[in-house]
Amino acid sequence: MNRRDALRHILTGTGAMAARGWTAPRPAPGARGGDGRLRARIRAPNQPAAPGLQRLGLGGERDGLLYVPSSYRPAMAAPLCLLLHGAGQEASEMTDAMKDLAEGPGLVLLAPDSRDVTWDVTRGDYGPDIRFIDLALLWTFQRIRVDPERISVAGFSDGASYALSIGRINGDLFQRIAAFSPGFIAHGQPTGHPKMFITHGTQDRILPIAQASRRIVPELKAEGYRVEYREFDGPHAMKLTLVREAVTWLAAR
Repeated sequence: MNRRDALRHILTGTGAMAARGWTAPRPAPGARGGDGRLRARIRAPNQPAAPGLQRLGLGGERDGLLYVPSSYRPAMAAPLCLLLHGAGQEASEMTDAMKDLAEGPGLVLLAPDSRDVTWDVTRGDYGPDIRFIDLALLWTFQRIRVDPERISVAGFSDGASYALSIGRINGDLFQRIAAFSPGFIAHGQPTGHPKMFITHGTQDRILPIAQASRRIVPELKAEGYRVEYREFDGPHAMKLTLVREAVTWLAAR
């Protein structure tokens, strides 16, 4: 399936359905990764990490990227953000948008590719993507000294929906969540109360704001989450000024 066909499938299928209130079916009891829980935890690194952009080398054709700012120092714990791309895309969509902005605050970026054209729960259950993200996090923790108070997850479009979904489930790992134009939040047992930063374009025709963020944000606030919410006059996109604000927010103590 090429990118155009993949996007057509998502935007006329599960992605659009999610924006209208569709929820993914529940995973089979006991399925590994089926609860959306991540098992990787921060540890002392035992391998060196070179600055710059590098492939993970974990997943074959669909793999992922790690960006280490030039300011990173192995002896000092750094902020880390897990980046989740949109439907039909790959890791570079997120690293291209954020790596230059991440250099100043020293934000390390980990961007895995989804195993299929989009993230697993938007097409069924949690599973293969959770397992691969776990592997990518473990690989990163072996190389980067991560500040446990500054680990976050962020995404765009389907990746934003997935970031909100797994971020809530893994709130004991992720301290902050940034979602650029999300469509929905999938099922899962919340843990902790990570802070949230959500943006959405008022002219979004792919995941219309009225059925997406204007519904999601009040629900999150009613559940007790602290949400920074920004609307902008624009389409389904990541607005540069808001991405810059989000990067600073993600890296903050």
